[in-house]
Formats: sequence, C-alpha cells, structure tokens
Amino acid sequence: MPVNANTSRPFRTASGRQENGNAVPPGRTWLIFLAILILNYFLVGLLFPGEAEPDSVSYTFFREQLARDNIEAVHSRNDALDGKFKAPVQWTPPATDRAPAPEARSISAFTTVLPAFVDSGLETELIRRGVEIRATPIQTEANPLITLLSAFGPALLIIGIYVWLFRRAAKMGGGMLGGFGGMGQSKARRFDKETETRVSFDDVAGIEEAENELVEIVDFLKNPEKYTRLGGTAPKGVLLVGAPGTGKTLLARAVAGEAEVPFFSMSGSEFVEMIVGVGAARVRDLFQEARKNAPAIIFIDEIDSIGRARGQAVLGGASEQEQTLNQILTEMDGFSSREGVIVLAATNQPDVLDRALLRPGRFDRRVVVNLPDRNGREAIFKVHTRNVPLGPDVSLAELARTTPGVSGADIRNLVNEAALLAARRQQDEVHQKDFIDALEKIILGPERPIILSEADKERVAYHEGGHAILGLVVAGADPVNRVTIVPRGQALGVTYQRPLTDRYNYAEAYLRAKIIGMLGGRAAEEIVYGTRTTGAENDIEQATGLARQMVTRWGMSEKVGMVQLAPRQNNWVGMEALPGAKPYSEDTARLIDLEVARVIRECHQEARRLLVEHRPRLDALVTALMQRESLDEAEILEVTGLPPAPELPDRPRIAPPVSKSPA
Repeated sequence: MPVNANTSRPFRTASGRQENGNAVPPGRTWLIFLAILILNYFLVGLLFPGEAEPDSVSYTFFREQLARDNIEAVHSRNDALDGKFKAPVQWTPPATDRAPAPEARSISAFTTVLPAFVDSGLETELIRRGVEIRATPIQTEANPLITLLSAFGPALLIIGIYVWLFRRAAKMGGGMLGGFGGMGQSKARRFDKETETRVSFDDVAGIEEAENELVEIVDFLKNPEKYTRLGGTAPKGVLLVGAPGTGKTLLARAVAGEAEVPFFSMSGSEFVEMIVGVGAARVRDLFQEARKNAPAIIFIDEIDSIGRARGQAVLGGASEQEQTLNQILTEMDGFSSREGVIVLAATNQPDVLDRALLRPGRFDRRVVVNLPDRNGREAIFKVHTRNVPLGPDVSLAELARTTPGVSGADIRNLVNEAALLAARRQQDEVHQKDFIDALEKIILGPERPIILSEADKERVAYHEGGHAILGLVVAGADPVNRVTIVPRGQALGVTYQRPLTDRYNYAEAYLRAKIIGMLGGRAAEEIVYGTRTTGAENDIEQATGLARQMVTRWGMSEKVGMVQLAPRQNNWVGMEALPGAKPYSEDTARLIDLEVARVIRECHQEARRLLVEHRPRLDALVTALMQRESLDEAEILEVTGLPPAPELPDRPRIAPPVSKSPA
C-alpha cells in the first residue's frame, strides 16, 4: 500500500506514482505518449500537406498584374483561379462593414473568383504572356510554426487532458483511471529522523508527569525484548487528554523522536469524506503502512471528531463517522502489541468518546496533560528562548509568575510577539518590558489610536483606580501588577492582577474578593460622579457568572444549600449542558436568582465602603494615571502608600474581613 503524498518518500501504485505530492503516470505510459506524437506527425503530414492559404484578391487586381507580366503560374478550379506572382506585390484587402480595411501586406500567392462574364480570350492572353497553366494545385510554403502546431497540437492536447484527468483521479479517486484507490489512501504525514528535525523530551517542558507516563512506551519501542520475555506487552493505545495548547502533539512527536521510530500523524477529521466507507479505507491503509514500518507510532489528533459515542443524533455524516470508528476498533483489536505499533491519540473532550474505544485492549492508558504550573512555565520559557537574545533585565521566573493559567503554546506565542516587538523598536535584545507589552497585546489586543477628552480620560482613570485600590486593600485579593488607561482592544483601560502562586482550590473569601474587585470600577464612578456608565458591562458579566457558580455549583449559599444545580463545566473547552435544560423547578430558579443578586449586592456595598474609606489613595492614583497613563506595581504602591502584598495570598492586609449582612 502507498505512503501518503505528504511523506518524504514517493510511492508507486498499480496505476502510477507520486512525486512532490502530484500523481505521475507510470513509465510505460510515456512511451505510449511518444508513439502517439510520432504517429500523429506522419498522419498530419500525409492528410494535410503543409501549405499556406493564398490571399484572395479581386479579379481587377489579377488583370492588372497580368498586364504587368507579373503572373508566373495559374491553376483553375471550378469558378476560381489560383496562382503565383513572379515578384511579391503589395495588397490591401478591402474593408468590410464590421471592420476597417487592414494594412497593406506583401503577398506572393493569390486566389481570385472568375466572374460569370469573364473574357473568353483569357487563356490565349495567359499563353501569350508566358504564364504556366497547371492542372495540379500550386504548392506554397507554409509557416513553420503553423506546421508544428498542426502536426503536434492535437496529440499534445490529448496527452495533456489525459495527464490532468489522471492526476484528478488520483486525488479524487476518479473511477475510470484507477478506481477509488487514491481516495482510500491514508493522508497521514510521516516524520522520521532522516527527513525531519528530531524532537525529544528536551524540547518538551512543564509536563513532567505526562512525560513519565510515556517513558515506558519509549523503552518498549527501543527494547521490546525486555518486556516480551516476561510475557508483558506495551499498551496498544495511549490517550492524551488536555486543554488546547498544552503540548499533546509535541509530546507524541517527542515519544517517536526518543524511540527513533517512524511517526505517522493524522487528524481525526481527515478520515471522514462525503462518500461512505472512505474513512474506513484510510484507517486500513494507515495501519497497514505502520505495520510495514514497525516499530512505529500512529498519532491521531482530535480523535473526538470520529470517536464520538455511537448512536447519538448527529446531523450529517453519522454513518461515515460510525464506520470509521468501527474500523479503528477493529484494527486496534487486530494487531498485537508485539508488532511494535502503538497508537497515540489526543483530545480535549474525553467525555464524548465511545466507551468501546476506551476499554482495555484499545486505549489502555490515559495520560492527562495539565496546564503547566509556575515551575513548568519557567521551564517552557527557557525552551522557547534558547535562540532569543535576552536582555540582562529579563527574569523568566518573574514572567512565569506573571502568566498563571497559560499553556505552552501561549508561552511560545508570547516569546514570539516579544521578539517581534523588540525588532520593531530597533533593539538588539529582548527586554522585560517587551514581554510585558506583548502580554498585554495578547490578552487585551493592540493599542487603539483613539483620543479621549480629559473628562472621559479622568472617568476611565477613576474606574480603573477603583479596581486597583480594592485589589490592594481587600483581604485575599490577587495583588495588582499594572494599571493603564491606554485603550487596548475593546477596553478603554485595564487593571491587571496576578496571583502570588498557582491556585487549585478556591476559598469563598477569595471568590468574594474577586467579585468585590470586579465591582470596584462601578463603585468608584458612583462615589465620584454619582452616575453610572456602560463601562462596567464586562465587570458585571464576570461578577454575575462567578456568583452564580458559587450558588449553583459550589454550595456557597445557605438558602440553596449544598446541591449541585448546574452541570460541571468542561475545564478544557468551557462547554455546559444544552441551553434550556434545567434540572430544578421554577421555585428553585427564583431562589437562585435571589441568592445571586444578594451576593452581588453585598460585594457592591463592600466595594463602596472600602473606596470611601480609601478615597485619598484613589484620588492620588488617578492623578498619577492622568500624568503617566500606565503604572506598574512599584509605582502603584509608591503613589498609594500601601504596603506590598504578603507572601500568603489569603492573609488579610488592611481591610477587615468581608462583611456578610443578611439579605
């Protein structure tokens, strides 16, 4: 069976081969093409001898040239007369209604129509003037280019159409020129150490737990006898589960690179086509090719696109998806672990996969690839900054602390954006400020070149100052890292907070502190201006969502109790149950709304109380923002006179614990 066209090695089929991704007819076909060209040349030469078409002139012009003794030979056919001039003459064709008269040109041959009243003494005059009267047509020289086109043009056109149809058939599975072999071939891309840059575990950082789970796979591919002599077998399949960008594909390639075996990569969506059965054929072709190159690794990315549980109501393509899944199940049952073929698959939706796919004997092992922690992020920064000249002020540890919850792909993008930003600034090194500015650009978007009035600018400063002051004084809140009133993306200003350490468990006080901080912008506007604006839309949306989760998912409401009233979110794709599906009554829904409103109201009251108490600090911060537009953590602490954040993020700082007044 052939290897896919995207691999480094060309492959041959019964009907041709592929070079550089294009189908090429077999060698014997080119010999047939050559024979067709030669035969076509001789046939055209016999049937259509090369001669030029003579120009049609008027009978008057013919008589004039005859009178000047410039006619060399003539040939009569029906009511026309063909002939040759002794010397070329200038002839201007007559004009027509559709086109003006063309320019005069030199002609050496002619044809003219004999009028019905032609002089009966024409033959006598021709003989008297020594004109040769021929019984056979007069041969004239043809244009060499026209001769070549007439001799080879039809054959070249037929050959070109044949080659185009052949390649079209190879790509689309065209029936008459090779059946459906091209469509049923696997589209997997092959990577190996001879053709690709080798990827090892040194290129993967921040996911050591997942690496440790795959070390045994690498060892088995290198030394299978070590396990088979004791009757052990390696897992047939390993399912990598994690959020997008955590490095699942890179980890699979690292396994192949460490084991130094061929690596066949294919996305789940590439199996499925409009025609039923194509996906199953591609699965068979992929597994057969992997067996031929064993030991080898098959990697199926986004397997949830074809591995969804069967029997679900899927619109369109359900039959093809199920047939492809059935073929994968059959293939994974049909080969032994001793063959040295291991299937790696990646998904961020493990809950939708068919249970038969996850049973022992198919995907025996599940490896969770989590988002990196602080140390992991620092290691990822080191990997992606190997070839980046860093300035002396760059602290990778500080960058890792500033980017909680980001994936390896996000860090790679951050490093690239920082390098591009430094290049635009005509710098020889990438500095810490470049990373901070690149982070703001990624999170919030590029700076917007809009001009705000002084009144609007001051209002934005008070809004962001309210967020910042509450982030500094509320017990348990994340420290404020940066405040800016420079418009970015859809925001007119931003207050950026970062936790001192990664969090995996959230206390109720911490969640309330976040809501208080979110409502600080609206509270500051109410205190200073006594009015409300639309600038708090996103703050209200986030605060309401967090309060609703506290009530419906985490049991943080005394009236609702410890009852789960909302489905668990998919932590990787953020999906919930279908809209409108409520597993509770209308009375409970009303109680939930009341409790959510109570949490928001209490946090809003606390935000107003703290901002009134710290109004001088708020005014000082706004004054500094109006002058500088952006302030970092040290400048914020200097302006407000507040102490830095303590080591423990939940330790109270200035304000007393959040009050919980009854509803």
